[in-house]
Amino acid sequence: MSVLVVGLSHRTAPVPVLERVTVAEPNLPKVLGQLLAAPSVSEAMVLSTCNRVEVYAVVESFHGGMSEVVEVLAQHAQVDPQSLYENFYVHYAAAAVEHLFSVAAGLDSMVVGESQILGQLRGAYAAADEAGTVGKTVHELTQNALRVGKRVHAETGIDHAGASVVSEALGDAEAELGTLVGKRALLVGAGAMGGLAAAHLRRAGVGEVVIANRTQANGVRLATSLKAEGVPATAVDLSALAVEIDLADIVFACTGSVDTVVRADMISKRSRPLVVCDLGLPKDVDPAAAELPNVRVVDLETLQRRLSDAPAGQDARLAAQLVGDEVRAYLAGQRSAEVTPTVTALRKRAAEVVDAELLRLDSRLPELDPATRGELAKTVRRVVDKLLHTPTVRVKELASAPGGTGYAEALRELFGLDPQTPGVVSQTKQASVDGETR
Repeated sequence: MSVLVVGLSHRTAPVPVLERVTVAEPNLPKVLGQLLAAPSVSEAMVLSTCNRVEVYAVVESFHGGMSEVVEVLAQHAQVDPQSLYENFYVHYAAAAVEHLFSVAAGLDSMVVGESQILGQLRGAYAAADEAGTVGKTVHELTQNALRVGKRVHAETGIDHAGASVVSEALGDAEAELGTLVGKRALLVGAGAMGGLAAAHLRRAGVGEVVIANRTQANGVRLATSLKAEGVPATAVDLSALAVEIDLADIVFACTGSVDTVVRADMISKRSRPLVVCDLGLPKDVDPAAAELPNVRVVDLETLQRRLSDAPAGQDARLAAQLVGDEVRAYLAGQRSAEVTPTVTALRKRAAEVVDAELLRLDSRLPELDPATRGELAKTVRRVVDKLLHTPTVRVKELASAPGGTGYAEALRELFGLDPQTPGVVSQTKQASVDGETR
């Protein structure tokens, strides 16, 4: 069993394709269930953001797992699987670990260094855990990725390479309007992206923020948070969108809805500029809005064209080195762990031999006093422990190196250890991330 990543992102697919494949939060349980029902898949997690859709699956085989994952995504997008292959990237075993660690560090984001991906990864893990599709491998891999991501942001200056797609979109808005100070902002959606936009708007000095959300309680919660920070804020129902758009200077939309939320007919003729930032995937804003006078629409396609080839800089290179070190350490730990069941079986076999010989000694020399018998037992056990110490320590060291799993196999062969014994099987069937069964 190994880890397989099948995905598409801003680097490999145009936004319309991403829109078709993206998995909205309400659809996650269904898609995760379909993945786990596939014959080759034993664990699954889906990371779906405005920049990427990725499936992390523990699979029995590469080709079987890949075709099954692609089939589920194509079924969800209601397209022919063959039409998606040119947009997919695939990572397997060790390469899958490296990819997830790089994603968590913000190295694969549209804006290099953005930290929002950590929250999105936590959300993806939580959704998979709630759906019952997380096992030992996905759990350990994700927790390590989150730790690596936090370490990269703490130990490098990669955050300065770009805070998030939100900050880039709002930067465009500021350039269009001259300043955001004192402006009236409308947030359509009060989820993670809406909260991030609210924080940026507060720092930019907007005069007022209105939050329109399908669940008004969430909008009220975000408005209350903004007011506590000194920003006038109110929450309204989505039915008030047309009125609020007419009053706004900037509209930020990211709802996670599969349908258009801001229609062109909601925007009246403008005598002053209006900037609409649409970071929804699929789009929240009717594309026809961009044709209206005095309306500027900033969407993911606009940002993708500008940011896809942006230079990473020295901080990103340092972050990449750190990620590389973490990947090597993780894989070495996994390889070392693979030999543990064999070492445990060897020590158990030795203990059984010692016990059997001591029992035979008791039957042949029943007159031995308890003190002598005890000393003999201790001596025999010490001899066996000393004989096994060096080879068992050494085999763990050797196994941690690339290609070192053969040492465990040699140990099983030399000592006649049965890999099918229950004590070994329960651990060796756990999935590995470097392409080998442990």
